[in-house]
Amino acid sequence: MIEAVAQEAPVTLDLDKIRKDFPILHQQVNGHPLVYLDNAATTHKPQMVIDALADYYSVNNSNVHRGAHALSDRATQDFENARGKVQNFLSARFSEEIIWTRGTTESINLVAQTYGSEHVKAGDNVIITAMEHHSNIVPWQMLCERVGAELRVIPVNDAGEMAFDGFLELLDENTKFVSVVHVSNALGSINPVKEIIAEAHKVGAKVLVDGAQAVAHWEVDVTDLDCDFYVFSGHKLFGPTGIGVLYGKKALLEAMPPYQFGGEMIEQVSFSGTTFNKLPYKYEAGTPNIAGAIGLAAAIDYLSGLDRHALAAHEDALLERAKQRAAEIPEIQLVGTAKNKASVLSFLIKGAHPHDVGTLLDQQGVAVRTGHHCAMPIMEQYCIPGTVRASFTFYNTLEEVDALFDAINKVKMFLL
Repeated sequence: MIEAVAQEAPVTLDLDKIRKDFPILHQQVNGHPLVYLDNAATTHKPQMVIDALADYYSVNNSNVHRGAHALSDRATQDFENARGKVQNFLSARFSEEIIWTRGTTESINLVAQTYGSEHVKAGDNVIITAMEHHSNIVPWQMLCERVGAELRVIPVNDAGEMAFDGFLELLDENTKFVSVVHVSNALGSINPVKEIIAEAHKVGAKVLVDGAQAVAHWEVDVTDLDCDFYVFSGHKLFGPTGIGVLYGKKALLEAMPPYQFGGEMIEQVSFSGTTFNKLPYKYEAGTPNIAGAIGLAAAIDYLSGLDRHALAAHEDALLERAKQRAAEIPEIQLVGTAKNKASVLSFLIKGAHPHDVGTLLDQQGVAVRTGHHCAMPIMEQYCIPGTVRASFTFYNTLEEVDALFDAINKVKMFLL
């Protein structure tokens, strides 16, 4: 797990240089320097990602595959090279195990509607946690309702930690699928996914890991995890919106039915019958988000050029500073205090509505997220309407953490 190891940024991290790579950070909002602490919702893009998108549209814009001209050849090469970069990024065995989607949500829906529909039957059960994002609740909920299966929910304690013993109690020979978040977007809690996968496999269940909040913070090795499926979104990894990844074990993807039908996923069509393309194209109907894939590859290149251990240590230091500053303000109530956390601080100011807090922080140039964070069940468990969520990444600074809490002290003057 990633744990706090330092109070200051490592000397190997050149924050000034890194911040210069992100043009959007250098602006004022409401007359104040922007302090962007909404990275769990979406991350900003380094200039090389922006340049990769511009280059595709300016120089190589063309549809991929089967084109008989130079632009299509160049676009196809860049597009497929991007798939290979994601393969290496996740340490997957085969490039055809990488499927392009629109994002984490579509990736989960694809698995639920293909593998889930074929393998989850009446009397079976699917297991998730109480801290899941709606996109990892509703697809399984709808599947279970449709086929007569049971949706089982792993309890989460007051600190925001899933009860591993509770998971083991829910797991049985009728469990066909387990779908769990790697890192909670609402709480920052890191789940023990490798142990979950190992236990699920003992009863023959397959496991999907929602890695949308994990891949930006540390290296993920799907082969080491032995997960059956792993999903994430490009825009939370410093890449473009509208592009996502589904990793699936090759044998499972080959056996699953198609998700959508149309161009690219077809091998042969006639009115007497249709056959489908090989992996990965079997799941990529229609013109893909070519620019998005190329932009995501550029984001991976950017991350690969940095010391990710130093980045993680810096993010831990940011979270530690935030927790220290929060402890100095009696009116702050932290929501989610798991021992193993990513760099997310969810909190309430007692006596103030989260939306009011967020609005007043914005007036001081501080961008946070407020609300239920698409995790209404866990908010209901805590009996709260939502939280204020500050989420940090490597381009944030300790000074920005201090700016957040200086702004919170001013908010208190207006609301309390």
